[in-house]
Amino acid sequence: MRRTSIPLYAQVMEEIRAWIRTSLSPGEKLPSETELCDRFRVSRATVRRALTELRYEGYLTSHQGKGTFVARTKIRLPLARLRSFTEDMTRRGLVPGSRTLRQVVRPAPPDSAAHLGLAEGDPVVLIERLRLADGEPMALEEVAIPQELAPGLERVPLEGRSLYAVLEQRYGLILGRAEQSIEAGRPTAEERRLLELPPAVPVLRLERLTFLNDGRPVEFVRSAYRGDRYRFSVELER
Repeated sequence: MRRTSIPLYAQVMEEIRAWIRTSLSPGEKLPSETELCDRFRVSRATVRRALTELRYEGYLTSHQGKGTFVARTKIRLPLARLRSFTEDMTRRGLVPGSRTLRQVVRPAPPDSAAHLGLAEGDPVVLIERLRLADGEPMALEEVAIPQELAPGLERVPLEGRSLYAVLEQRYGLILGRAEQSIEAGRPTAEERRLLELPPAVPVLRLERLTFLNDGRPVEFVRSAYRGDRYRFSVELER
């Protein structure tokens, strides 16, 4: 490695980034840590630090017992449009899918009731789904919808379907706008298992409150997106 004031692990990171840009393809396996130590003439601790940082940045992904691989290009998710996961994946040429983990009527939890303008304990339909793209886990999503707006929704099959399409076509609920917040966070053990997250990869946590075109709140969503597969973007004007 060249001698500069830049830390060795950061120099290794830049070398690997350049290597990915010029020579490596998504899904391609990197050499072992020992081989990387020899290639860059640095210690194993330096290589491990560089690989960990590159996983955080989304360049690499690791699979226990298999090695470290070049990550696929992150999915760019614009924040200025209100689209369902199914709609968004379809527009990208990916096959959307989902696995329903829970779809029941329950008394509204305090936070959901407050966001949806309900009294605590009013019935809501709670839907928890693992969202997939081309069969790969992408996000874990929990939705609360007032039962009075969508009676019987807890019995409607949702695998492979857009919830927004169901709300609009079956219940005549026309969505108007949404308020959304995003923050990075550590995944829980359950999130890491369901999303098949490599070590050290964070999740992007979204909260969204969706309104009908008449201003009534219809949906409160909490989602955890894979931090190694997503980046969010928004267009700004001055």
